[in-house]
Amino acid sequence: MILIGVGLVSLIAQSLINAKLDIANSEIDRARVSVEQQIDATTSSSSLQVRLNSARATLTARSGSGSEAAAVYEPVLLVPNSDNPPSTSPEGYKIPDQLVHFVEEGQVSYQFSTIERSDGSTYKALIVGSPTATDIPGLQVYLVLSLEQEESTLAMMRGLLSAAGMAVVVLLVGITWLMANQVTAPVRSASRIAQRLADGHLRERMVVNGENEMARLALSFNTMAESLSAKIQQLEEYGDLQRQFTSDVSHELRTPLTTVRMAADMIASQAEEMPAHTRRASELMTRELDRFEALLADLLEISRHDAGVADLSESQLDLRSCIQAAWQQVSHLSDKLSVEVNFHLPDSPVMVSADSRRIERILRNLLANALDHSEGRPIDVEMKANDQAVGIIVTDHGVGLKPGQEELVFNRFWRADASRVRHSGGTGLGLAIAREDAQLHGGTLDATGTFGVGSTFRLIIPRTPGGEISDTPIDLTAPEPPHVIDQPVLPELEREEEP
Repeated sequence: MILIGVGLVSLIAQSLINAKLDIANSEIDRARVSVEQQIDATTSSSSLQVRLNSARATLTARSGSGSEAAAVYEPVLLVPNSDNPPSTSPEGYKIPDQLVHFVEEGQVSYQFSTIERSDGSTYKALIVGSPTATDIPGLQVYLVLSLEQEESTLAMMRGLLSAAGMAVVVLLVGITWLMANQVTAPVRSASRIAQRLADGHLRERMVVNGENEMARLALSFNTMAESLSAKIQQLEEYGDLQRQFTSDVSHELRTPLTTVRMAADMIASQAEEMPAHTRRASELMTRELDRFEALLADLLEISRHDAGVADLSESQLDLRSCIQAAWQQVSHLSDKLSVEVNFHLPDSPVMVSADSRRIERILRNLLANALDHSEGRPIDVEMKANDQAVGIIVTDHGVGLKPGQEELVFNRFWRADASRVRHSGGTGLGLAIAREDAQLHGGTLDATGTFGVGSTFRLIIPRTPGGEISDTPIDLTAPEPPHVIDQPVLPELEREEEP
């Protein structure tokens, strides 16, 4: 729009200037003839200024009687004088020196210049000059044509073009906004409805208007939403059935399990009177019943977490006491496997608001898992705390974890090595339940490790359940390989042989 406006203004300005030049060229010829006639008609005895004024008066009368306003001009007569200022009519009128020089050389010339009025104001004008053939040597006639009307016309054209350009720009912006709104409104609607679908409002649908691309988009979106809603509902029903089945089976198995437990206890009470093979069968049955009971308890706990009914029995407690309680339950495994467990705990109490039963279960699972996979090497338990949370890491230097197993260890019934014997008699649900318990407190449970070097499990518990944790109190790093220290070779000492 700017380029078009500048081009139009330049074209109009050039057209006005050309028209003014045509008028000036036609009028200067008439003015020269008229001046020559008037000068010849006056007597040479009159003074130079009188003859100039008389000729100029004739031109002034001719300019005033012009029918066209564009033909109105101000005549000026000038006689150059090399020694003194030139004689002019009207007296003292300033004509540009460069224009006077070209006219002196016998050329009809013109120049655009700024003219000063008697009242001090100025205006732009076209000055055209021509030499004359009279008895006054070097007499020149000039016509000063004002360009005020042309400037007013150009100013009006600039204003009109600017207003038209602004109107067109506003119109284009409005049209663009309307078109963009027609395109983006369905997209915004789809985004809003998709968010509501993600929030669980499965009955949300887009409005279908017309048969254009947006309508087809809305129709496709609604079809997708219908399919997703059906799949989500089907999965929810399947999940509910699965959780209900697990819960029902766990509850129903308690009664026959209790009966079998009573029978096993009665048989075990008479083990001394039984043959060796029968006693061995009784011991195996008792051990498997213990494992079966633990599995049922874990299944019930998992079903509570899945159903979202697991809750916390909060109390103010010292986390060091939870570690001690968990250690007392697995210390027999340490003695059995001859594994040293090193505790690095703060000297002062570490108070949190938590469910002691669930915290002890998490720590018991972590310690039992570390003992199972320690390969006889030491285990380190470290605790650190800050104002927001408490962190506990359990590090073993045994089997370790392969790349990608950091999250798999928390899957239900997942085992890295199916042939490995579990000394703790785990059910395969311990770490999964431990992570659920940690998340129930608003904390985290994660792991890292290096295969053949060891693994580290980190538990982060907020000071209050659900509290914000912006800075973890302890970092999770994989255990490093143990440093092998070369023992100095002692010199052999000679000793006397014993008799």
